[in-house]
Amino acid sequence: MKKFPVGVQVYSVRDDAAADLRGTLEKIKEMGYDGVEFAGLYGNEPSAIKAMCAEIGLVPISAHVPYADLMKDTAGTVAKYVEIGCKYIAVPYLGEKDRPGGELWNETVKNIALIGEECKKQGITLLYHNHDFEFVKIDDKYALDMLYDTVSEDLLKTELDTCWVKVGGEDPAGYIRKYAGRAPIVHLKDYAGEKSADMYELIGIAKKVTAPGAFELRPVGYGCQDFYGILKASEEAGTEWIIVEQDRPSMEKTPMESIEMSRNYLKTLGN
Repeated sequence: MKKFPVGVQVYSVRDDAAADLRGTLEKIKEMGYDGVEFAGLYGNEPSAIKAMCAEIGLVPISAHVPYADLMKDTAGTVAKYVEIGCKYIAVPYLGEKDRPGGELWNETVKNIALIGEECKKQGITLLYHNHDFEFVKIDDKYALDMLYDTVSEDLLKTELDTCWVKVGGEDPAGYIRKYAGRAPIVHLKDYAGEKSADMYELIGIAKKVTAPGAFELRPVGYGCQDFYGILKASEEAGTEWIIVEQDRPSMEKTPMESIEMSRNYLKTLGN
């Protein structure tokens, strides 16, 4: 099986990054990660981020950029990540009004196409990072598929999150294969437990978890996911990068310990 370059979403260790971004990136490199995906710049200028990555030896693969920021100043926001050297920008999450079933969903789809056009103009590729709420059907088709069918492949590619695909009721490996040739980055995320009303509190959407343990995010390889199958599907789909993401630690581990456990597990699979 292909040996993938492995990145980590810096949001997984956001408190460490906020306190000392350079030191955190150095630790990420020491763990054996090849690249990083940003979610904020922690008060640093794009030029400083670019220099840090070059000096430490990490590839600035991509960045999660809030939809609202991309809409407020599309060209200026995209330009920041072009300067860093990112190859991709991802729309990471949608609020209730903007998502499928919300009053602005159709407008969101049109806006994502416009953002994709600006990204293409500046030489960077737009991705969409799913959760489970896109797995609702509109005219007998998942909203996620509707988005990818409506916005052309040259303007939008996938960043399939394997946790949320599975929580949404689909097989992650099968969904990666479905978007073969359009899946440059795959998010590796593990979990335990069942879908619950409060699970989004684990990704920082609400302030407090009301039922801990019912659903918890786990280091890669420590939950219910079949990562051998996911990696095989990613190879067949032409995926370029696999990226570890764990929004909230569990198993009494710190965020840094969690991403190290994920990296070590992936080494056992040849990555």
